[in-house]
Amino acid sequence: MKMKKRQKKPTLPSTVTELDTEDGSKVYVVGTAHFSDSSKKDVVKTIQEVQPDVVVVELCQYRVSMLKMDEKTLLKEAKEINLEKLQQAIKQNGVMSGLMQMLLLKVSAHITEQLGMAPGGEFREAFKEASKVPFCKFHLGDRPIPVTFKRAIAALSFWQKVKLAWGLCFLSDPISKDDVEKCKQKDLLEQMMAEMIGEFPDLHRTIVSERDIYLTYMLKQAAKQIELPRASETEPRKYIPAVVVGVVGMGHVPGIEKNWNSDLNIQEIMSVPPPSASSKIFKFVIKATVFGLMGYGCYRIGQRTVQFILSMPAAQSYLQKLTEIKSQH
Repeated sequence: MKMKKRQKKPTLPSTVTELDTEDGSKVYVVGTAHFSDSSKKDVVKTIQEVQPDVVVVELCQYRVSMLKMDEKTLLKEAKEINLEKLQQAIKQNGVMSGLMQMLLLKVSAHITEQLGMAPGGEFREAFKEASKVPFCKFHLGDRPIPVTFKRAIAALSFWQKVKLAWGLCFLSDPISKDDVEKCKQKDLLEQMMAEMIGEFPDLHRTIVSERDIYLTYMLKQAAKQIELPRASETEPRKYIPAVVVGVVGMGHVPGIEKNWNSDLNIQEIMSVPPPSASSKIFKFVIKATVFGLMGYGCYRIGQRTVQFILSMPAAQSYLQKLTEIKSQH
C-alpha cells in the first residue's frame, strides 16, 4: 500500500533537500521556520508525497510533550514563564543550565507573544502525518537539551555568561509574520540566537554546529536499509533502501549537508565537562542574588506588616495602655 502511494518522482517544496546514502536510501530534509504556517504545509506535502519509512524531527525526549499538546495550551505555556517553571528547570538541569533554558524560553515566548503563534507546529504536523503512513516510525533526532545547555555554559567565560543573560533578559524587538517567512532561508529563532551569540564562537559551536553533527548522525541511523520479512529462518535475508523525512530548522540544513559524507562519532559531543571556576563563581553570584532578593522581599513585607498592625485601632489602644502602665511605675 505504501509503495503504491509513494511517488517515483515526488513533487517537493523548495525547502526540501534530498540526500542519498551509500546503500541507496533516500533522506528528504525539510528545512523549516519554527513559527511558520508555510513550513507546516511543506512538512505535510513532503510526507504525503514520499510515504516515508521513518520521520525524524529536531526534538529530544525533554521537549516531546509539545507533540501532543494543542496550539491553545502551548500558546499559554509559552507565554507563562514563572518561578515554578524556573524551579523545575533548575531541579532537572542544575542552576546554570536551568537558567539558560529559561532565558532561551524567554526568547521563544517573545516570538510567541509577538506573533500569537506557538512554536513547533511543523513537528506536530509531522507527528500527525507519520501516524497516517503504514508502518512509519517516528524518531526524535535532537541531542538532549540538558547536554546542550551544560556544554554551552561550560564554553563561556564568567563575563560572557553575564553578557548573554543580559541580552536575553532585555529582548524586545518587534517581529512580524513577514519576518518569519523571510527567515525561511534561516530559521527565525536560530537567527535571533545567532545575532546574540555571534560574538561567542564557542557558544555557536555547542548550540548549532554540534547539533548539526548529532542531527546528521540520527538521520543516517534512521536511513539504514530495512530488512524484509522472511517466510522461514532458512530463507536468506533481503534488504531494501529506506525512505526518511527529516524535519529540522532551516539553520541546520547547511551543517547536515556538510557532515553528510563524514564518518561521525557523537561520543565527544555527548560528554558534559566538569564545571569551570567561572561557572562556580557565576552560580554563587546567581544564588546570592536570588537569596538577597528573597531576603529583601521578606524584609519589605515584614516592615509593611508591622506598620499595618501598628496602625490598627486595637494595637494603638494596646500600646497606649502599655504607656500608661509604664508611666504609673
